[in-house]
Amino acid sequence: MTTSEDALDDTATATPTPQRPSVLRGQGPAVAVVAVGGAIGALARYAAGLGWETGPSAFPWTTLLINVVGCAVIGVFLVVVTEGRPAHPLLRPFFGTGVLGGFTTFSTYAVDVRRLLEAGRLGPGLAYLGLTLAGALGAVWAAAVLTRRVIHRGGAR
Repeated sequence: MTTSEDALDDTATATPTPQRPSVLRGQGPAVAVVAVGGAIGALARYAAGLGWETGPSAFPWTTLLINVVGCAVIGVFLVVVTEGRPAHPLLRPFFGTGVLGGFTTFSTYAVDVRRLLEAGRLGPGLAYLGLTLAGALGAVWAAAVLTRRVIHRGGAR
C-alpha cells in the first residue's frame, strides 16, 4: 500500500518538467528586422502620399498605385528568393513582411472603399474595390511570371 509519504518521495526524485522557452527566444532577430522593415515601408508609403496627395472626396489613386506597385515588387521578390540565388534567412522577414507589409496599405484601401460608399459614390467605390483587387493580383502574377522568365533565361546561358 502506498502512503502519502511514499507519493511525496516519488515526486521529489522525479525528473523536473523542462520549461518551455520564451516565445521570442530565437525569434528576436526576425521580429527586429520585421519592425525595422515595417518602419521603412511605412515611411516610403507616407512619402508617396505626400508626393501625390488625394483629397477626401477624390478617387484614391495614390493608395491604388501603392498597393499595385507593392504587389508587383512582392511578385519579383518572392521568385528571386525562392528560385534565384540563396538569400540570408532574415531577408524575407525584413523585406517581404516588413518593408512591403509597411508599404502596402490594404487597411487604407478598406477605409477608402467605405468612405466612397458612405459618401454615396457607389460607382467610384465599386470601381476602386475591383481595380485594387484585380490590379494587386494581376501585378503579383505578372511580376512573378516575368521574373521567372528572366531568371531561367539567365540560368540557361
